[in-house]
Amino acid sequence: MRQVAILGIGQTKIDEHWNKSLREVGGEAAFAAMQDAGVEKVDSLFVGNMLSSMISGQNQLGAFFSDWIGLWKQEAVKIEAACGSGAAAFRSALMAVASGDVESALVVGVEKMTDKAGRDVTASLATAADADYEVEQGVTFVGINALVMRRYMHEFGWKHEDFAPFSINSHANAMHNPYARLHENINVEKYERSAMVATPINLMDASPIGDGAAAAVIVPAEKVMRKPRILVVASASATDTIAVHSRKDPLFLQAAYLSSRRAYEMAGMAPADIDLFELHDAFSIMAVLSLEACGFAERGQGVRLGLDNRISLQGDLPVCTRGGLKARGHPVGATGMYQIVEVVQQLRGECGRTQVSGAKIGMAQNIGGSGATILTHILRNDG
Repeated sequence: MRQVAILGIGQTKIDEHWNKSLREVGGEAAFAAMQDAGVEKVDSLFVGNMLSSMISGQNQLGAFFSDWIGLWKQEAVKIEAACGSGAAAFRSALMAVASGDVESALVVGVEKMTDKAGRDVTASLATAADADYEVEQGVTFVGINALVMRRYMHEFGWKHEDFAPFSINSHANAMHNPYARLHENINVEKYERSAMVATPINLMDASPIGDGAAAAVIVPAEKVMRKPRILVVASASATDTIAVHSRKDPLFLQAAYLSSRRAYEMAGMAPADIDLFELHDAFSIMAVLSLEACGFAERGQGVRLGLDNRISLQGDLPVCTRGGLKARGHPVGATGMYQIVEVVQQLRGECGRTQVSGAKIGMAQNIGGSGATILTHILRNDG
């Protein structure tokens, strides 16, 4: 398999883009990535998306975007893995280039979520859960995570306010990200007084939806002359039961454990080698469970990393350095590609006031559903 590098990146601001169509939002990120890469054509296009058929009434996103971008006659497909669609599309493109089947690929993660009423979006998001045994019982996606968070607090003795540093950190970092949806600092008091969504999850525990797209152009590493060269040194994917109640331990993200272990092995690294981690903080509890499953904290002690300030830009494991899902926003099918783009920005040294000093190795982890599909990627600055 060939070594693969990321040649160009692009993204749009996450917002309610009432005046832009799905093709325009995705096209902006795609054109930005191609311009950054200095290319006008690529051999293949991979689109990560979850909800286009339900919210925008549009399928066939491969042809849809290849037509808009001007990549006629090229291979183009849509990849869906719930909220993990962006990273799943990236992994598919990576395998195509690494295998030698194509010489270049454009990956676009895109989602338009604000064109439907909130209840319709909630129902659409619930399709990431088990339709027969979870959704049929009336539980929402946030409700599932609330049950997990409540059980975690009961098992390990943490209070709700102990999760506050994760949201505070994400909001502080988003203040300096022009592409982020929320530009507002919060403190413990605001975190605790926020409106309840599904006990114990309140608004400050939950990520906002939005419209957005992020993209990258990848090529064989030997074709990249620009410095620094950003290599994809590991890519791994794993699954767990789609229904949380079917898991042996609902408080352990088995798919995160498996995909991160495979990624570490592939990269020849360990958790201590990671300089920054763009984790999937769709809800505060997911951030904590990810840290534990990926080997950064012992079981039941992931909360401690926030309380000890280890996840801040000055800590030993900065997370959500551009705002994470919580404050950058969570346009579900695009999120995995936002994470990839943000890691590349860090490794290039382009993050300004949220730059992680000396960052050489970054990890991104994208979660589909309540941990049913989890993909982990590790990138390295090759100088």
